[in-house]
Amino acid sequence: MRDLEIRVIAVGTGALALLLAGGCANLGTEKGQGTSASRQDVAVSVSPGDGAAQVAPELPVTVGAVGGALRSVTVRATTRGTVVQGVLSADRTQWRSKRAMAPGESYEVTVVAVGPSGDTRQVSSRFSTVRATQTYAVETILPHKELTGLTVGIGMPIMLTFDHPITDRVSVERNLLVQSSKPVEGAWHWFDDKSVSFRPKRYWPAHTKVKLVAQLAGVRGGPGMYGAQDYVREFEIGRAQISTADVTSHQMTVERDGKVIRTVPLSAGRGGDWKYHTTNGVHLAMSREDVTTMTSPDAGPGSPGYYSMTVYDTVRISNSGEYVHGAPWSVGSQGNSNVSHGCINVSPENAKWFKETTLIGDPIIVSGSPRPLEPANGWGHWQESWPQWLRWSGLRSGFTTEALSAVPVTDHLVKQDGGKDHKKTTTS
Repeated sequence: MRDLEIRVIAVGTGALALLLAGGCANLGTEKGQGTSASRQDVAVSVSPGDGAAQVAPELPVTVGAVGGALRSVTVRATTRGTVVQGVLSADRTQWRSKRAMAPGESYEVTVVAVGPSGDTRQVSSRFSTVRATQTYAVETILPHKELTGLTVGIGMPIMLTFDHPITDRVSVERNLLVQSSKPVEGAWHWFDDKSVSFRPKRYWPAHTKVKLVAQLAGVRGGPGMYGAQDYVREFEIGRAQISTADVTSHQMTVERDGKVIRTVPLSAGRGGDWKYHTTNGVHLAMSREDVTTMTSPDAGPGSPGYYSMTVYDTVRISNSGEYVHGAPWSVGSQGNSNVSHGCINVSPENAKWFKETTLIGDPIIVSGSPRPLEPANGWGHWQESWPQWLRWSGLRSGFTTEALSAVPVTDHLVKQDGGKDHKKTTTS
């Protein structure tokens, strides 16, 4: 495969040597103006070279000019007609594509360069990319309008699940762009080969607008496997609300924008068996439900320890079945003792108030229990320190979010997921 297409028209010996150092010379199609070849003074290089085939879609298109400047560069897919976006250097001598190309596609490159005398040269070349043997897609993106709403709490992560295992995590991660109206430092974190989440180093600032642009079309996810399309998700962070539940003092304090708005008596997990301790640490509100049927997680009907009950006004805080919910049967214990199977029991009045005042993604911090919340138990993302979080980033580093802007995508599609990845096990 030729690495470069080089247009050489009477350049100096040093400039010619510089161009030839990158690959073989290939004189291709050109159009231009001028009196003779000896009068021309601009040379253009294009990579991949003219006629190149089986080019990896992630390989960037690069264009350079020696002895002049680039006036325009157009890279267009001949089948789809889409234009590949690129970045031009400040001195207008170098151009580089910004994103991956589509697999199994042919591309035409058209370059117009201008020399010091004002004469222009046009160079054209073609190449084609390797076909994908398999494609991958995003199955779910959270936040989601139907599951979480698009105004969420300050602890809300961005969570993606894929339909195939991703082995080239670095390639995918580099193309998951996060923009926000207020800059924050954050990082992506892989929980497994199909699940990746973004969270800030610290909670989101209140009232921040956020946009995820997953530029995955043509991005390598593994050997022969490339992304099928792009995805966009926009949401907003609401007011800053943090609830702190102390299982030893039997009180939950709810703060909004730094001010206490209510103190709620509670009854937490009674202990004894490990499973009956409320998990300790930073939980996030995962759902708000008017009615929830709670059953024992490890005992079926007719077995010792089995229970099934209907509770009202619930806020889910883990995948192991913990909720903040109304419990009229334990009002006498709320504020003085722990009697639940692991949930946080509050009065019906306080439960209704808490459900209505909570956003999905609000932090609910439990303290005083010996049982820690596991980072993968629900949305326990904040249970890991920042260095621990970065260990599971493909890039092993954080970044500052970009300013909000319109980012070109090949397909503005947000797949409607049904929340099938959120399995419920309930306790009370």
